[in-house]
Amino acid sequence: MEKEFDILIVGGGVTGTALLYTLTRYSSVKSIGLVEKYDKIAQVQSASSNNSQTLHMGDIESHYTPEKAKKTKKAANYVRNYVEQHTGLHRNFQKMLLAVGDEEVKTLRKREKEFSKIFPYMRLVEHDELVQIEPRLVEGRDPNEKILATYTKHGYAVNYGKLAQSFVKEVESDERNDIILGEKIIRIKKDKNGFVVECENCTIKAKTVVVAASAFSLHFAQEMGLGKDLVLLPVAGNFFTANKLLNGKVYAMQNPKLPFAAVHGDPDVQNPNVTRFGPIALVVPMLERRRLNSVADFFRLLKVNYRSITALLSITLQPLYFQYVFWNVLYSIPGIGSYLFSKEIRKLIPSIRGSQLKYGKDIGGVRPQIINVKTKKVALGEAKLKGNKIIFNITPSPGASVCLSNAKDDALTVCSWLGEKFDEKAFERDLGKD
Repeated sequence: MEKEFDILIVGGGVTGTALLYTLTRYSSVKSIGLVEKYDKIAQVQSASSNNSQTLHMGDIESHYTPEKAKKTKKAANYVRNYVEQHTGLHRNFQKMLLAVGDEEVKTLRKREKEFSKIFPYMRLVEHDELVQIEPRLVEGRDPNEKILATYTKHGYAVNYGKLAQSFVKEVESDERNDIILGEKIIRIKKDKNGFVVECENCTIKAKTVVVAASAFSLHFAQEMGLGKDLVLLPVAGNFFTANKLLNGKVYAMQNPKLPFAAVHGDPDVQNPNVTRFGPIALVVPMLERRRLNSVADFFRLLKVNYRSITALLSITLQPLYFQYVFWNVLYSIPGIGSYLFSKEIRKLIPSIRGSQLKYGKDIGGVRPQIINVKTKKVALGEAKLKGNKIIFNITPSPGASVCLSNAKDDALTVCSWLGEKFDEKAFERDLGKD
């Protein structure tokens, strides 16, 4: 069986399906294919059990600069507007960034002055008001310990799996589209007319290709000569759960050297009577959580050699990273892990006990961290590689929150390659409301 498209999208997660939706709705591209190796959409990173379910706006991400926050807000607004126009994809919760202690309180006050212009809906909340809004943050706390928070009622918990399915549902009846499920790609090859994508049961020809397959994107990129200096460090994000302890999202102040590592509590998008606590980060030798066959894929991508090994060791043996990894291993030990991690959570909820926590079984996915073997540094932020009429999306930053912004950028690029039109004004009119 052979198929031909103007563009082929590889990967049926929220990044790939956002591009399918965007091209179908706003471009003149004449034929669009999407191929996904599983028989359902959004079975890996985008599944609701495999991510934090947070719509990152840049308001409570304390390590963001004002410039990064502005960019993130604009990108995340596309998703915010989409989920508000479609029922069943999200829940609204209050959210806050909590500062504890003199130094953090001082930093947060300074930050609020800078960021209030970007996020006018955020406001400072002092100790006495916190008692009313999030009483658990105050109960049992030393009365001499200073606390302060930035607060809004307008937080979003998004089911990104359902979001991906919604993107497909909106455009699957369009005659330009062909959605191919349950078809694993073997290799991608360049030819004189574009690309030949060899699958297990079919061959697909395409003028342009966008690969949105997370860690596997790097594998296909390297087979085509791109990203040779990059290796993957797969980090699994785990969570503890408890009966509802918070009314909304509460994030601690971040260490800029370990972004997204600070403890936070979130309501579960599917069950608001459950609070998730995390992150517990573990380095695991697999590219997909709870799928042992992805262990071989990891080692194939690792390309074990002197350069990759020394790069990995130079990072993981740094005192800051080593200590972080060491403690997260302890947090994952049954029996004692919950008691050890409860000490971290006490920064948010002073009265919490280890017995209130349960290890989140089957919760948490794998996020690939990109390491440059030349610089021996972790490449934080978006990881995207571009070749001749082909794009490889490895990890967007910050995650699924920017899927529609990423889709707009890729759609503009693809349309320029194909000589097709993209109606950016219509995209902004429908989804760009601030």
